[in-house]
Amino acid sequence: MKKKKRVILSIDGGGVRGLIPLRILESLESRLAHRGVNLPIHKHFDLMCGTSTGGLIIAGLTAPKPDGAKGEAAATIKELRDFYELEAREIFTHSLGKRLARAFINPFNLFDESYDARPLERLLKDRFGWTSIASALTRIVLTAYDIENRQAVFMTNGLEHDGSRPNDYYFWQAVRATTAAPSYFEPARMDNLTSGKQEALIDGGVFMNDPTISAYLEARKLGYAPKDIILVSLGTGQAQQQAYRYEDAIGWGALGWMQPSKGVPILSIFQDGQSQTASYQANELFSELNGVTYFRLNGLLDPGTEAFDNARPGNIIALNGVADRIIRDETVVLDEIADILRDNVPVNGPSIVNASLENAA
Repeated sequence: MKKKKRVILSIDGGGVRGLIPLRILESLESRLAHRGVNLPIHKHFDLMCGTSTGGLIIAGLTAPKPDGAKGEAAATIKELRDFYELEAREIFTHSLGKRLARAFINPFNLFDESYDARPLERLLKDRFGWTSIASALTRIVLTAYDIENRQAVFMTNGLEHDGSRPNDYYFWQAVRATTAAPSYFEPARMDNLTSGKQEALIDGGVFMNDPTISAYLEARKLGYAPKDIILVSLGTGQAQQQAYRYEDAIGWGALGWMQPSKGVPILSIFQDGQSQTASYQANELFSELNGVTYFRLNGLLDPGTEAFDNARPGNIIALNGVADRIIRDETVVLDEIADILRDNVPVNGPSIVNASLENAA
């Protein structure tokens, strides 16, 4: 019998630009259906890793649906697409209190976060309930940063290096943390279900916007051999223009670099730069490693669509256009990935991934 490949999915951060990788997954799902495979997307991946908006997508596709059937995920790709295209507008809308404060006290949003986190928290609680990462339907990793202990946090249901179980968190709080972009949302106060302590976490994009390398290292920690690894990395678009003019930047100072009205330049540049660097490093690394198969799908953004929080209808249309171009330009690659996923489905019985999770429970 042919040995099962270990297929890993990694999704970048990028706010509403998460619609782009979601559309790519939708295209893969459609291709699999045309090949006679109609499994939930989590059944195809041994490990799914995401940062920020990528973490939201991963959580939606792998958290068990509260009060749902066994093995049913909290969200389908279609439901997540509706979230980005419709509900995200509620998230990225200033409350009346915020608007008044912005007008009279904080006109440039320099002294408070841009958005009230409560609408997002309500949506997350409704979707995920009180399920925890330990109950995920496949192996996952969500990234965040602990501001009180000054350390990176990898929220996972895998194993630690010493074989012990990792810290567990509620799914809704984990998503709230990995999407807590500085200046956009306040830090997330988390319940560490393992230690019983609380933690203060922010968006993992501050140190790892493209979590590909983290996904690979987690796979190796789980014992996956490089020759068996298929790694699919999805980006949220790359800016193609010089977004910030030299003449403007020389006069910014600390506040200018953090100004939300300019898209928080320091955060935007850092996250886009880290994604580009991680993609380059992964491509170089995996080209030298014997056996690792690496796919990176990303595309150029249209001018004016770079903002993480632009959920207006016109921008959603533009982001869908970017996704359409990637899907069109990468047809051969998407077909190759779909063939790999189809050929990797066990002929009979439960998948190796789910069987291993059940045995570990």
